[in-house]
Amino acid sequence: MTRKTRRLWIVIACLACISSAAALTLRAFSSNIVFFMAPSQVKAHPPAPDRTIRLGGMVVAGSLHRITEHDAPVNSFNVTDGQASVEVHYTGILPDLFREGQSVVALGTVQKDGGFTASEVLAKHDETYMPKEVAEELKRTGKWDPRFGKAPDAASWDTMTAKKTGG
Repeated sequence: MTRKTRRLWIVIACLACISSAAALTLRAFSSNIVFFMAPSQVKAHPPAPDRTIRLGGMVVAGSLHRITEHDAPVNSFNVTDGQASVEVHYTGILPDLFREGQSVVALGTVQKDGGFTASEVLAKHDETYMPKEVAEELKRTGKWDPRFGKAPDAASWDTMTAKKTGG
């Protein structure tokens, strides 16, 4: 084997090792990445049931229900982006700043029935803050702008949905 051929094989072996390391690293990262989704995206393209996502939107006014079960509060509320609504179930104490009609981001998984089970709920931290992804999605859909008042309540949401679906 000539010296040139030997160098070529060494370079090929190094590239193969680097490629393998990069592939393994990207695979490890992809299983730990948590994607943001709006309710309309969850309804249109539901993620796998074992996939953790961040669901963001506005809490529909009048949709919060609290039940105390085995000394643990169970909360149920709807999150909307103006186009679709997803029911969220969360066992635990909601943040102090959690309010109906305000923006929220919930970390959890989508269930087979279309509901969302949250392991963590994050509420906005002041009157002007909204998670960037939520604001962009709401602006993109043109459904809600915080300058124009509160998010729609549950009754108007049902009316809006019925008009969209022709029901």
